[in-house]
Amino acid sequence: MTKKRKILVTSALPYANGSIHLGHMVETIQTDIWVRYQKLRGHHCTYVCADDAHGTAIMLRAEQLGLTPEEQIANISAEHQADFAEFFIEFDNYHSTHSEENKALSSLIYTRLKENGHISVRSVTQAYDPEKNLFLADRYVKGTCPRCKTADQYGDNCEQCSATYSPMELINPVSVISGATPVAKDSDHFFFTLPEFTDFLKDWTRAGHLQDEVANKLAEWLDGGLQEWDISRDAPYFGFEIPGETGKYFYVWLDAPIGYMASFKNLCDKTEGLDFDDYWGADSPNELYHFIGKDIINFHALFWPAMLSDTGFRTPTKVCVHGFLTVDGKKMSKSRGTFINARTYLDYLNPEYLRYYYATKLTNTVDDLDLNLEDFVTKVNSDLVGKVVNIASRTAKFVAKSGGVLSGTIAEPGLWQKFIDAEATIANLYENREFGKATREIMALADAANEYIAEQAPWSLAKQEGNEQKVLDVCSLGINCFKALMTFLKPVLPITAAASEEFLNCTLDWSKPLAFLGEHQINKFKPLMTRVEADKVQAMVDASKEEAKVNTSDSASDSWLAKEPIAPEIEYGDFAKLDFRIALIANAEHVEGADKLLRLTLDLGGDSRNVFAGIKSAYKPEDLIGKRTVMVANLKPRKMKFGMSEGMVLAAGPGGKDLFILEPHDGAEPGMRVM
Repeated sequence: MTKKRKILVTSALPYANGSIHLGHMVETIQTDIWVRYQKLRGHHCTYVCADDAHGTAIMLRAEQLGLTPEEQIANISAEHQADFAEFFIEFDNYHSTHSEENKALSSLIYTRLKENGHISVRSVTQAYDPEKNLFLADRYVKGTCPRCKTADQYGDNCEQCSATYSPMELINPVSVISGATPVAKDSDHFFFTLPEFTDFLKDWTRAGHLQDEVANKLAEWLDGGLQEWDISRDAPYFGFEIPGETGKYFYVWLDAPIGYMASFKNLCDKTEGLDFDDYWGADSPNELYHFIGKDIINFHALFWPAMLSDTGFRTPTKVCVHGFLTVDGKKMSKSRGTFINARTYLDYLNPEYLRYYYATKLTNTVDDLDLNLEDFVTKVNSDLVGKVVNIASRTAKFVAKSGGVLSGTIAEPGLWQKFIDAEATIANLYENREFGKATREIMALADAANEYIAEQAPWSLAKQEGNEQKVLDVCSLGINCFKALMTFLKPVLPITAAASEEFLNCTLDWSKPLAFLGEHQINKFKPLMTRVEADKVQAMVDASKEEAKVNTSDSASDSWLAKEPIAPEIEYGDFAKLDFRIALIANAEHVEGADKLLRLTLDLGGDSRNVFAGIKSAYKPEDLIGKRTVMVANLKPRKMKFGMSEGMVLAAGPGGKDLFILEPHDGAEPGMRVM
């Protein structure tokens, strides 16, 4: 075995404003498997996490529920930890960013940045909600991206082109809290002088800390020129007040990653022999790994290492980035029942099913992972029940008939050698987060063991006198193969592994090379895993659909529809430029991945147009086909996430189901101008 390593591991902090869903579980399961593997190999690996507990969203949600923010985050933390525990995520410490440790460390890092001349202060024109009388946090302003012109983007970064900006840089910004048009209001803000770290970051991002595709993406941002990072927010705000300032708070993303340090500090303070500086000191010889999603790369691979390097702390050994979760090849959808909360899954299915299925799909790239529900049933039943557990269930009874003591004879050395030879390969795949390839190697071994047992047919040999030793030898090899398989799968299936240890009467120890058990007493076999039932999967989907109907959004993002203020006055000449035409809706269809849009094919009397309309809440596509409507025909085509939109359909109403397209009389001909 290699030298024992000391490793600190984190996964991204879930936001304390909602439930854990299966998208979150991709990351925590990936991290937990890697951590369990390291511990199983004998390394000292520590896994910490916390709830990300600050920001306007939490403040407003607590207000809506009639709670204090502290009460709100305590409730969510309890829920999060319960869900993670039932998925067997084994944190060494789970904390909160709203903690004394985080407050002290955030203040320390800020103070050092300031002392080093890397904090600037300047007055900025900021988005202010005149109805709520508060400065708007980034996520509470929506508008059009100033860089790529994609509509419906939040005020901190664009989901389409990954640009970062301030809320007031958005085109046509709207407060999603009240629906008011934000007004420009000056306020002193504090900035981290990120551009001064460009050379450092160009070197750091190419020094093996990131996947190549991530480093390539960051190179685009670095070459395009970094901007100073706004790290402050104005009161009212739920977070930490900036030292020496009044009414100024750290932006949530300033103290969120420091929450990794705070959670570890909290663990150190209650664990003898665990030293904070030993892991976070600038010259630490130990390892630090962050597991994150690809949507938060800029915070972890630009802002974070720059801040750490300037304040006397070490930077991450590696930032491990994964892709998003899709379900049945599509973005998770509440209406389809594929936006599945962790708790809903747990109500119907064994958590180890999901741990294994995710493992079969996980790679060390940023590719998205698809949870295909039909394949999920087939793969778990075939691999775990039909292959792995089947080896133990079909051989244990014959060993039991011989007194439960295994044979010391290796009946087929060639088969056992396959397991010995595969051990290093599987270990290396785990180390490099290639879990999908590791499970394929493991299942290939399971196939080989099952083929051997089928060829030897101990059930047939047992019918003939004099074959008792042969049967025992064959089945003992099968049990040893099962032991090896479960050792390899222990990071993925911790509970099944524990039950297997009870059956095998030994610990599945991978800190030493794989070894044959020899003449060893095993216990009575008990069923280790039942098959996935397809009807329970469907019941889970149905339950998720019902939850979507009952639960409302955590934000007031749609409330502005009913009370949107009248836009500024325009001149008659501006209005006269609009060309309104009668259009026949030749076709209407859903847009994959879009919650509000329908794709309309409009006929203007021989001129066909493709238009995306936000009317999905009010109309079924099939009900629209053949209707006539009014459209703005001379609107400049606009590239959207889902394609090019070549006009705009006129509709009115407060929103939701009460949204009505304008329907001219059937006698109106397509293409006719509306005066």
